[in-house]
Parts: sequence; structure tokens; C-alpha cells
Amino acid sequence: QVQLVESGGGLVQAGGSLRLSCVASGSAFSANAMAWYRQAPGKQRVWVATSHAGGGTTYASSVRGRFTISRDNAKNTVYLQMNSLKPEDTAVYYCNGGMVWGQGTQVTVSS
Repeated sequence: QVQLVESGGGLVQAGGSLRLSCVASGSAFSANAMAWYRQAPGKQRVWVATSHAGGGTTYASSVRGRFTISRDNAKNTVYLQMNSLKPEDTAVYYCNGGMVWGQGTQVTVSS
């Protein structure tokens, strides 16, 4: 059973940075696309970014140019580097891969 565990969330001022990590247990990590989603209070969960198994990346327009997704297949880990954070980035951030979800990590950006 694959499990995903996120970490790295916290409270940061607007304009600051955070790096989220998601460690996957189990095999076949490198063969899976890995993605980050987020869910703000009272809103639906939305897609943020994907690291494709072949090496490419794609981003939601709201974060393109500010967030960077990357992966280390040797460590079974996917990262989300978040720069120039805005209050509207406040949400619980979830890692997703192989139809499995992590438990989420809270990111709060103060104005």
C-alpha cells in the first residue's frame, strides 16, 4: 500500500517562501506522475502543479512563475518550492500520486 506524507507547511508573511515535501512509500514512484493540489477554506480542492514521469512539469496559471515542482526519484520525494507567496495561497496542500492522497499540510500566508 503506497502512502504519501507531506511536510513543510507553516505560517509565512506575504512575499515569503516555503518548500513542501512529499515522501512516498512503496515502489514505482519514478513511474508515476506526482502532483500537488490545494484546498482553501470553504472551497474545492484544486490542482496546483504536476511532475510528469517523463520529466516535464505543468502548473496552474495562478502559481506559474512563483512555484516550482521537482522530484528526487532516488528519495521517492516530490517537492513544491513556493516563492512570492500571497495571502490567497493560504490552503491545505495535498500531494497526489498513483491515485493516492497524502494527509495534507497547512500553508498560511499573512498579509
